[in-house]
Amino acid sequence: MIMKNKLTIRLALLVVCALSINTTFAQDVRQNPVVKKQTTTTKKQTPASTKQADQATNHKWNYVGDYHEGQAAVADDNWKFGFIDKTGKLVIPCQWKFAYSFHEGQAAVKDANGKWGFIDKTGQVVIPCQWNSAGDFHEGLAWVKDDNDKFGFIDKTGTVVIPCQWKFAYSFHEGLAAVKDDNGKYGFIDKTGRLVIPCKWKDALSFNEGLALVLDDNGKWGYIDKTGTVVIPCKWESADEFHEGLAAVKDANDKYGFIDKTGKLVIPCQWNWAGSFSEGLANVQDFNDNWFKIDKTGKVVK
Repeated sequence: MIMKNKLTIRLALLVVCALSINTTFAQDVRQNPVVKKQTTTTKKQTPASTKQADQATNHKWNYVGDYHEGQAAVADDNWKFGFIDKTGKLVIPCQWKFAYSFHEGQAAVKDANGKWGFIDKTGQVVIPCQWNSAGDFHEGLAWVKDDNDKFGFIDKTGTVVIPCQWKFAYSFHEGLAAVKDDNGKYGFIDKTGRLVIPCKWKDALSFNEGLALVLDDNGKWGYIDKTGTVVIPCKWESADEFHEGLAAVKDANDKYGFIDKTGKLVIPCQWNWAGSFSEGLANVQDFNDNWFKIDKTGKVVK
């Protein structure tokens, strides 16, 4: 996806446009697509499951998120959030001001006072709502923001394991997390909170397949390894994470192509847009707004 857009919506991928939604709610929308008045239904039940069918009757939700770990966040007509299972049954009552998807068995929820905590899959609060903001659990840790608007990390018991001292933080991936210092520069910490890659970058994203995207002071993107060494020079106008050994990049002519992990351009920059590879194929768009799938040689496949 386009990295410049991706950066601006890291914490809010979609803005909910409805008259009944206030700005606080809109700012909370981060990961899941919104489906207006979506109906959840169940398949025809056998007599043995009639009770379940009664509990999972059709319902029109104001919001339906993606399923993660067997449950999806939903919002009722009062814009209170709960969770449904894959039959459409409401398994966690709609009582939260906002809720994110389940990750590693817990979901971040926002209470009526605007504070964030975490629940388990039964709906029980396992980490009290006390944070100004919170992220999903990744690799056993979740970022949280305190009353001083500083970011740190907690474990699944709610214990602060990395003090809230950063101006911003992304989730842990491959053992490291990107953090922003008070000078507005990004670096990386390990799970002990130790700064292992100095804060010197204008921006940085999570590690994926051993490399992380970084933005230099000239506004160009490149890639570093886990020692902080620049392995692909910062020369791209835009770039994406590596997937299946390749990453989409945009050149100075606003055209997209793909590089490998040595930085070699293996698919020429000729597309108006390019997505990530998945199962050997990537979506691309030409300058006539036509969409195609290409393989790793750059060949268009049907």
